[in-house]
Amino acid sequence: MAKRNRPDLSEAELRRMLLERRRQDRARRLATFRRDGDLAETQGQRAEPLEGESLSGPKVYADPNLRLQPAAETPRRKWANRLLLAVEVLAVVGLAIILVSSLNLLSELNQQVRAVFEDTVGEASATPLIGIVVLPSGHTPPDSAGGPQPNEAEIPEHLRPAQQAYRAAISIPTPGPQQPIAIQINAISVNAPVVQGDDWEALKRGVGQHIGSANPGQQGNLVLTGHNDIYGEVFRYLGDLQVGDEVTVFTADQSYTYVVRWVEIVEPTDVHVMNPTDNASLTLITCHPYRIDTQRVVVRAELVN
Repeated sequence: MAKRNRPDLSEAELRRMLLERRRQDRARRLATFRRDGDLAETQGQRAEPLEGESLSGPKVYADPNLRLQPAAETPRRKWANRLLLAVEVLAVVGLAIILVSSLNLLSELNQQVRAVFEDTVGEASATPLIGIVVLPSGHTPPDSAGGPQPNEAEIPEHLRPAQQAYRAAISIPTPGPQQPIAIQINAISVNAPVVQGDDWEALKRGVGQHIGSANPGQQGNLVLTGHNDIYGEVFRYLGDLQVGDEVTVFTADQSYTYVVRWVEIVEPTDVHVMNPTDNASLTLITCHPYRIDTQRVVVRAELVN
C-alpha cells in the first residue's frame, strides 16, 4: 500500500502550526466565556501572537460586572455564630459588673478606714497624754493604816489608766558604764547607791534614776528620786540644801560634780521640773513635809566639772 506523501516542514512552520492550533482552541474557550458573561477580553489585545512563546500572549480580565456570591450559610454555622456572639456579649457584661463591684468595694473600704481613723483621732483627743503624771516617790504617810503605800490618790482619777499604761511601757535599760551608780551630798550626809527606775520597788533599794533622763555629765536633765521618811530616809534633809552646795554623782569610772542653783516646794503634779534641759543639769526629788508627804521638795543643780 502506497504511503501518503507528507510535506517536509521546517521547525518554524511546525511552531506556527502549533501556535495557530492553540490560538484557535483559546479563541473557542474565550468565546464560550464571553457568551456566558464570565470574562471579557481587553480591547486592542490579540488572542495569541503568531510567533513567540505561548505564555506571553494577551491577558484575560474578569468581567467588571461580575459579582461573587457568598457561600450559603448552613443552619449549623448560623447557630454557632449566634452562640459566639452571645458569649462575647456575656463576657463584656461580666467585665462591666466586676469593674462596678470593684469600685464599690474600694469606696466601702475607704469609708471604713476613714471611719476608723476618725474614731481613733477622736479617742486620742479625749484620752490624756500617756507620760509622767505625778512626780515620783509619792506614798502614804508611814503611820497611816496599813503602813506606807504608793499614793494613787495623788493621780487624778481620769488619768490613772494613762499612768498605769505609762508605767507598764517602761523597760529598764541595759546596764552601762555611763549610768549613775552612787550619789554623795556632803552638806546633808548623803552617800547612797543609785538604781535604775523610780517606781515603788526601785526606791526601796536606794536613789532611783528616772528612766529616759540624762546620764551624769551629759547634756540634759538627770532626774534622781529618793524617799524622805521610809526605806532608809535617804533624802530626809534634801530640803535643807542651800544654793552653792555640791552634789557628786558617780559612774563606774568617773565622778561628776553639780552645784545647787535653787530649791523649791512644789505640788505632786508639777512634772515640768523633770523636763529635759539645754545644759547638763541634775534634779533631786523627794516627798514633803516629813511623814505627811503631800508635796515635793525639788532641788536643781548644774554641772561644774
